[in-house]
Amino acid sequence: MILFNKYIVPKGFVGITLFPFIFLKCYSLKDDSILLNHEQIHLTQQKELLVVFFYLWYGIEYLVRLFQYRNRREAYRNVSFEREAYNNETNLEYIKKRPNWAFLKYL
Repeated sequence: MILFNKYIVPKGFVGITLFPFIFLKCYSLKDDSILLNHEQIHLTQQKELLVVFFYLWYGIEYLVRLFQYRNRREAYRNVSFEREAYNNETNLEYIKKRPNWAFLKYL
């Protein structure tokens, strides 16, 4: 389900996925198929890891990457879940063919 709320989406971002919702900063983004595909990849990842483990893994990996890169943006972009989503966001068929645990390839 897609919802629109500029206050939930962090500054510098246009969308965020908090299972089972995709929050977009503004209504005009609802037609951005690449953004929606990126966020749907995150929904798939969250379901795969039973939501709680996704957030736990994401948080730990983000902290490791932050220590590694010493830059919040670099840390965020190098979290395995984000790498998978960014690398496949333009492939609108990706979710249909995505193998289980595909994010592990991006560790």
